[in-house]
Amino acid sequence: MPSRVVVTGAAGISPIGSDWATVKRNLLGCRNGVVRIDKWGAVDGLNSLLGAPADFDMPAQWPRKMRRSLGRVSAMAVRASEMALEEAGLLNDPILRSGRAGVAYGSSAGSMDSLREAATFFANQSTTGVTANTYIKMMPHTTAAAVGMFFGLTGRLLPSSTACTSGSLSVGMAYEAIRHGYQDVMVAGGADELDVPAVAVFDTLYATSTRNEAPACTPRPFDNARDGLVVGEGAGSLILEARDHALDRGATVLAEMVGFGTNSDGRHPTQPARETMADAMRLALRDAGLQSGDIAYVNAHGTATEIGDIAESHASQDVFGAGPPISSLKSYLGHTLGACGSLEAWIALRMLSERWAAPTINLDSVDARCAALDYVVGEPRQLVAEHFMTNNFAFGGVNTSLVFRL
Repeated sequence: MPSRVVVTGAAGISPIGSDWATVKRNLLGCRNGVVRIDKWGAVDGLNSLLGAPADFDMPAQWPRKMRRSLGRVSAMAVRASEMALEEAGLLNDPILRSGRAGVAYGSSAGSMDSLREAATFFANQSTTGVTANTYIKMMPHTTAAAVGMFFGLTGRLLPSSTACTSGSLSVGMAYEAIRHGYQDVMVAGGADELDVPAVAVFDTLYATSTRNEAPACTPRPFDNARDGLVVGEGAGSLILEARDHALDRGATVLAEMVGFGTNSDGRHPTQPARETMADAMRLALRDAGLQSGDIAYVNAHGTATEIGDIAESHASQDVFGAGPPISSLKSYLGHTLGACGSLEAWIALRMLSERWAAPTINLDSVDARCAALDYVVGEPRQLVAEHFMTNNFAFGGVNTSLVFRL
């Protein structure tokens, strides 16, 4: 019989705070973490000067040898996981080195500074600037490897590098590893760091916001006046655990993860497909044994891109009709890329546990091309939710949907 899977620890590093009290204060105050980054003006051809940085420095008390092998992205992953393990009561627990605890973690890329070192090598045909840790910091699975090594995890290591679904796909893989009895505990999540190359990728697709003089007014998911996304950074970690194992050790259960759905559009690398987005949500509902009416809140991917918002809203309508309340946390965080799936799951879990949902800020007038949904706007909404869903969709046509029970 499949194991039930619960969340016993959760933490994040974000542009609006790295502890729940700070994040909550910014959500309730409808304040985002977007700023203008003037130094990016030196990049020829770059239109957007907006980003959502996290206030993060690598803890000085970490062993020097470990710090040397961590880029910013993996350091944020480790710190978020450290906080989550501490909440779960598992930090330094023998279970971590028993083979019954593993890690599923992802990012859209490795550390940009190390990628620059590698690029310099190829451009100049010189090893100057390349160090023994260059590849360790830039490799696609740097976050998963760093979390595993830092905490001595000897179970499964399941990395993902699927752009904006890296965090949510990792959580889903961790859930399946426990559900099918392969592991008792999994550290799961995603991270990404903010650097100008990530912004340039979206900028070349005309997908970034250029409200450089009004950072607080963007991004604007689902809004008629939106002009694109804002890239952010951060990390989100969930500690997933077999329910029986958690109860046997007297752990506090924050939520139960009950459903996971993932699939591929199979069509286009950057243009989302409404039908398969909806199918991913249905797969998660089927896995959870729930009907669409059982979901009391949906955390939208909600990037504030034209094609993405329209496709996602209609996919949601296909599954839920007018549906449950829905909002986008990216209006506060920006698009944290590989972190968004797990980071937004952490925030949604916290706020819904307190029986409220944050509105999508800057959503003043819903685009008529978006579906007619119950968008949470204006102010936080009081909400009693037993089940909620959080959705993410990525370049390459990767779709994910997670369902939790509170």
